[in-house]
Amino acid sequence: MLRLTAFTIALITSCGTAAAQDASALPSSGDISLSAGFTPDPYRVRLATGGSIDASQSRGAGCTGFIAEAPDMALFYNAAASPLIVSVNAAIDTTLIIKAPDGAWHCDDDSGEGLNPSIRFTDPQSGLYDIWIGTYADATREEATVSISELFSE
Repeated sequence: MLRLTAFTIALITSCGTAAAQDASALPSSGDISLSAGFTPDPYRVRLATGGSIDASQSRGAGCTGFIAEAPDMALFYNAAASPLIVSVNAAIDTTLIIKAPDGAWHCDDDSGEGLNPSIRFTDPQSGLYDIWIGTYADATREEATVSISELFSE
């Protein structure tokens, strides 16, 4: 009977972790590698936003929107003295969540133009940036353009 109870607890515990970001999962829109001074600047990627995970539940109160489990894209960045700016442009209200190379999570809703998010790393690190683009209102999948720049946000 003890084994059945331990198995049941393990099953319940493992089910509870399914609705969270998995930074180790392959990004749905692929990965890119950029080094400081890259051209064209901004570098743009078109992708589908959103997912079924409520970011405020999985990442905490500072994050909003509905995102996918796997990152939407992965950016391998070789940094220099310039800033790194990741912005989203979409016809709907979007959110942006980035896991930086040091493991810190960064979230934004409307710091870009209009209802678009933008995150600026003033002193960026070299390494992997996992990027999720969320939809603010619900779990629908919508089109958006992610812009990566060292010069300005869009």
